[in-house]
Amino acid sequence: MHDMIHRPATRFCRHWLTRIVSGFLGLAAAAAGAGERVVNIEVNGGIGVATAEYVIKGIDYANDEQAALILLSTDTPGGLVSATRDIIQAILASNVPVATWVTPAGARADSAGTYILLASHIAAMAPTTHIGAATPVSLTGGDLMPSPGDIEPEIPGYDEPDTDGEDSPSAPDPSDSAMARKVLNDAVSYIRTLAERHGRNADWAERAVTEAATLTADQALEQNVIEHIAADRAALFAAIDGATITTEAGDVNVSTAGAVVEEFKPNWRLKLLMIISKPEILLLLGLAGVYGLILEGWNPGALVPGTLGAICLLLALYGSQTIPINYAGVALIMLGVGLMVAEAFAPSFGVLGLGGIAAFVFGAILTFDSGVPGFGISIAFVLGLAIVAALFIVWALGYVLKLRNRGAVSGSESIVGGTAVAMEDFAAEGRVWLEGEAWQARTSTPVVKNQAVLVRGMDQLILKIEPLPAGHSGARSTT
Repeated sequence: MHDMIHRPATRFCRHWLTRIVSGFLGLAAAAAGAGERVVNIEVNGGIGVATAEYVIKGIDYANDEQAALILLSTDTPGGLVSATRDIIQAILASNVPVATWVTPAGARADSAGTYILLASHIAAMAPTTHIGAATPVSLTGGDLMPSPGDIEPEIPGYDEPDTDGEDSPSAPDPSDSAMARKVLNDAVSYIRTLAERHGRNADWAERAVTEAATLTADQALEQNVIEHIAADRAALFAAIDGATITTEAGDVNVSTAGAVVEEFKPNWRLKLLMIISKPEILLLLGLAGVYGLILEGWNPGALVPGTLGAICLLLALYGSQTIPINYAGVALIMLGVGLMVAEAFAPSFGVLGLGGIAAFVFGAILTFDSGVPGFGISIAFVLGLAIVAALFIVWALGYVLKLRNRGAVSGSESIVGGTAVAMEDFAAEGRVWLEGEAWQARTSTPVVKNQAVLVRGMDQLILKIEPLPAGHSGARSTT
């Protein structure tokens, strides 16, 4: 009997002891794996001011949280010089290893994306992706990596030629000018430095600048431009788990086995900035702002068009500071809008209207045609928007002019001159029906019930009427 009671009690104790020990082991494992977090930052589209701020904030967040790895999932055609350099500086200063992974299949890391890839502690690509074509666009009039404003005062191995000699042309070709060669040499020095820092193929990196060379993922791995090809995150994490990476904090052992991926999302301000930084959205905001102010000018006191127009215009001005803008193009856009307005006010059988559409189209293309990948604008979009804008402004102006020609629709001005109907027979005072209600009226000529009368004036709330003259059209009748 004693053994029968003892055995269940023993099993009960063992059961709970096992659960308690398992719980402690689970907590210990969770604590040990708490640092195994990977912060994923999406880098998509053209790299501008908003993208740079988002990436830098993500890198700072990962460092503050002591994450195991920062993953830059990248698909970009390039970007602005200042934004790209800011991102690279944040990568190089990071204590947490940064892995740039060109993904998904079919993605690219062209131009500025190549610099970011080479600057990262770990370089990886998904199958069927490519990198390269890092020639400075500023040589052909753009503003990519790098621009003259970002050239270092001294470039190792470069001596600026003497332009005082007889062979110095008076109007040098930009591709042969000293400034163009400075830009090219600076780009070569910069990209070689980034490649050599992580033991990658600096010779190919130089060709990416001088010859716009590109590589597929397999070629990049074969030529020591990247370290890994991974089709998905799991494959990438398995490949880099346990690797020793040198960062600003020293050697770091990457631990990604069972790591939890945390998606770093931009806040509402960055989301708004990313949206209004798109050329199409910027153009729409600018037009909405101009139209709102024009409508407010045509109809003072409406408030809503003016308020919305001012907000849209301010947002457009804010967004224009984040992408390259040609202000000659902006002037052409304004000229185009002005010509469309002139066509509505003074019809010229389409001459002013067509000129306005042409100026608008060329202005929009010129405004955003900076040569920077990711910041161009579709010609089809511009043409469609120009036609819609012309139709809208003609309709709006026609509508406003029609309202003005109608005259007053409220107050005494809308009553005097109107046509009413006598509600009864009267010779001096009686009631008439006007604007959907009964009015007291006074007349010097007798009227009969249902007779049309003309309102000649008002004495407080009493109408001064007379029988409708023969031949009067009664067009303003409000009965």
